[in-house]
Amino acid sequence: MSSALFTPLQLGDIIISNRIGMSPLTRNRSSSTVPNELMKEYYEQRAAGGAGIIISEGTLITRQGSQWQNAPGIWNKDQIEGWKKITDSVHALGSKMYCQLFGRLNHPDAPEQIASGEPVYAPSAIGARFVKSRYFPGGAPYSTPTEVPNPTILIAQYKQAAINAKEAGFDGVELHGANGYLPHQFLDSGSNKRTDKWGGSEENRARFLLEVLKALRKVWGPNVGMRVAPATGNNDMGMPLQDTLKTYGYLLREVDKLGLAYVTLMRYSEVYDPERDGKRHAPRHDVLATYRSLLPNTHIFLNLEVTPELAEAVVSKGEVAGVFFGIPWIAHPDLARRIRAGKALDNVLDLRTLYAIVEDDPRVGYTDYKEAVY
Repeated sequence: MSSALFTPLQLGDIIISNRIGMSPLTRNRSSSTVPNELMKEYYEQRAAGGAGIIISEGTLITRQGSQWQNAPGIWNKDQIEGWKKITDSVHALGSKMYCQLFGRLNHPDAPEQIASGEPVYAPSAIGARFVKSRYFPGGAPYSTPTEVPNPTILIAQYKQAAINAKEAGFDGVELHGANGYLPHQFLDSGSNKRTDKWGGSEENRARFLLEVLKALRKVWGPNVGMRVAPATGNNDMGMPLQDTLKTYGYLLREVDKLGLAYVTLMRYSEVYDPERDGKRHAPRHDVLATYRSLLPNTHIFLNLEVTPELAEAVVSKGEVAGVFFGIPWIAHPDLARRIRAGKALDNVLDLRTLYAIVEDDPRVGYTDYKEAVY
């Protein structure tokens, strides 16, 4: 492959060895929200497989933040200590690691939610349609969340999570601003119907996400990233095209002033095509071409259905600083090494095990994928 993918890059205060990153990938394998030894092995495999930077799977900032029973968190000491073992191992293998902060899409009857005693907050009391919680056999529709009276209490939780991530040895944090989670809910006019300073205009709807980023910058300086998805409609997100262009246009111009390490732009995907089932969906458009010029001072990473060929093309042309692969890293723990050596990406992905343990063995479909012969 072209050497463009395998040149170092400065991100904030750190230098990554190449331009191939590993996306945040929920795998649902923690031990009651605490990172464990099996997760450590999983991340070690990908660090040894040549990832320039690894973004942790979505990591919860509070107990009541997830639709996933075994997603890891970072709000208590046990979680911090579990992550510290992982970041130490990743660093020893020559890679860097950011913690992705996400959360707040849940069902009030989920056991962890009942234990927390707090409501499921959202910008407005609007539930995600057609989406089912994974806590219950066969799934259960999400109920209507509680409109948060003062969004600054949530910003404080993000800031504390960033402080905890620093103690856990991460190199930075990434804000999950996509996939229908809390920042995305504030940004989208379909899920945010507030009439105060946190809703209405694109400036007001972007306020929450921008204020969270500023809080993270106070903890991490320039070592903060962000992920956005203007053209994917996960969890019942999506605005008309003109609203999308105005909202993300404003957001990204403001983000470019903050001095972040990078912004990840997720591409349009047929998986979220709007021609079905009455859901709200984000509109089809070329995300990179539309928004690249709005981030002249910020490194851009491209993600979602990126191929090695596309990665080489956009990096070598200078259209992006780097790329994040997602699904290919699951089935190929040595993905970056394979790309560099020109090896085929020929492991077969086991769809049964993406989020679930089968055969009573959590290693199946997780740490048992084979490396290529070199």
